[in-house]
Amino acid sequence: MNAPIIDPLQGDFPEVIEEYLEHGVIKCVAFNHRGSLLAAGCADGGCVIWDFETRGIAKEIRDNDCSAAITSVSWSKYGHRLLVSAADKSLTLWDVSTGEKIARTILQQTPLQARLNPGLSSPSLCLACPLSSAPMIVDFDIDCTTLLPVAVPEMPDVLAPPQRSKCPESNPPFSPAAACFNKCGDLVYIGNSKGEILIVDYKSVRVLALVPVSGAAPVKNIVFSRNGQYLLTNSHDRTIRIYENLLPAKNVLRSLEDLGKNIDGLDGVEKMKTVGSKCLTLFREFQDSVTKMHWKAPCFSGDGEWVVGGSACKGEHKIYIWDRAGHLVKILEGPKEALIDLAWHPVHPIIVSVSLAGLVYIWAKDYTENWSAFAPDFKELEENEEYVEREDEFDLLPETEKVKVLDVNEDEEVDIETVEKDAFSDSDMSVEELRYLPAEPIPDTNDQLDNLVESIKLIEGQISASPASEEAGQNGHHASSPQGEEMGETRGKRKRKPSEKAMELQAEKAKPLKGSGRTVRAKGRAGVDQETDDSINGDDDDDDAYY
Repeated sequence: MNAPIIDPLQGDFPEVIEEYLEHGVIKCVAFNHRGSLLAAGCADGGCVIWDFETRGIAKEIRDNDCSAAITSVSWSKYGHRLLVSAADKSLTLWDVSTGEKIARTILQQTPLQARLNPGLSSPSLCLACPLSSAPMIVDFDIDCTTLLPVAVPEMPDVLAPPQRSKCPESNPPFSPAAACFNKCGDLVYIGNSKGEILIVDYKSVRVLALVPVSGAAPVKNIVFSRNGQYLLTNSHDRTIRIYENLLPAKNVLRSLEDLGKNIDGLDGVEKMKTVGSKCLTLFREFQDSVTKMHWKAPCFSGDGEWVVGGSACKGEHKIYIWDRAGHLVKILEGPKEALIDLAWHPVHPIIVSVSLAGLVYIWAKDYTENWSAFAPDFKELEENEEYVEREDEFDLLPETEKVKVLDVNEDEEVDIETVEKDAFSDSDMSVEELRYLPAEPIPDTNDQLDNLVESIKLIEGQISASPASEEAGQNGHHASSPQGEEMGETRGKRKRKPSEKAMELQAEKAKPLKGSGRTVRAKGRAGVDQETDDSINGDDDDDDAYY
């Protein structure tokens, strides 16, 4: 709504730290599909979900069987499920709405990263990248794991035997491989230690295409853009590469099979490279030519227009932002803490980064208002100028407006029923998405109730020991609490009937005093004191008669 006020010449990327979130020691973060919820994994094995609009904690998830640090968190397509990988080699699938654990499995190696299948509405299938093992597909429904190939087999036309087991045997150590699903979730893209990108059909466990990375440097990270049009890789040669995806959005497997059939005269690796050249093409490379630094957690912006990467240097919290043309547009400098993870908001120009100290910093745009949006002829003045008023400036219909001819067709019908498609939603049924979590009141524990009772008793003791209560006790009056009066505490107290002298005294007080001078006043005061004493004595004498 306020978009026209913003200066269009400003870049649509964050610039300053807006605030930070704190909840224990945070290790990793991830936004849901809409960016309304932010999930974070902690060092104590728990997970916290923030409502990103209010910045309040919406839910806390904790597995009593897990006390190790969380290595990654991943949302399902519609946000109803959350996948959590931990350093104790466990993968846990959670129901976000209820906070209940759906499934849990233990791997042979520590999963550095795990991602749910983005093509399923209620996924029970995930892709895990262990520390010293090949990437694997984990099916929670049947409790089965399938190892994926990390190199081209010698006989590519023959299906590789799938290595399925409930407890896969440990393989010889090798460099960890990075992997991710494509947008539809029917293919897996794997970056191996040989500097190659393998396109794998995980259902048949077959390599369909191969794309060599320039420099043959091992691939550390691989991730798709939100719209699936670009693929990002981060290699050990300190270079971030962007590839353009040439495959169609739907029927990807059939398109790959058609590409393989149309290529004649080539076999084996050469055929796969030819098919790979028609699947991915190098679009851009990003690197710091001065410092030659390594990059941490590179990713795309929500609209895919910007590429961001964190510095892997110790003791500095720097975030580099490039446009797709390859120009470095901004360097965000944070506190003197190392950066371990970051994520770009799916909708807004906001970045969240995690420091080594466990804080989540929120980087937002420093907006500059452009008030010329309210009037096209508005301009800011450095100093006051004398203004000459036009003759028809304040007329209801100025002469200049009469000349203009309106091109608006007043007879055209306005469509108020058709709902425009959300530009930030690539879901078929956005109604099913879990956008917000209802606020749940936190009940008081027994310790909190005990502390409350002790504090009430302490306050009552202070009131009873106050000077006012002591003075009241010396005068024969005892203070009673409102609760005591309501409970009938005064039922046992004696009620006194006023004597005749006291009633006469009250009647005399109501009459105006006649006479003047100090003598009359002093005499009247002495008479009042005497009659008051008599009335008190009379009250004591008449008590027995009354009761």
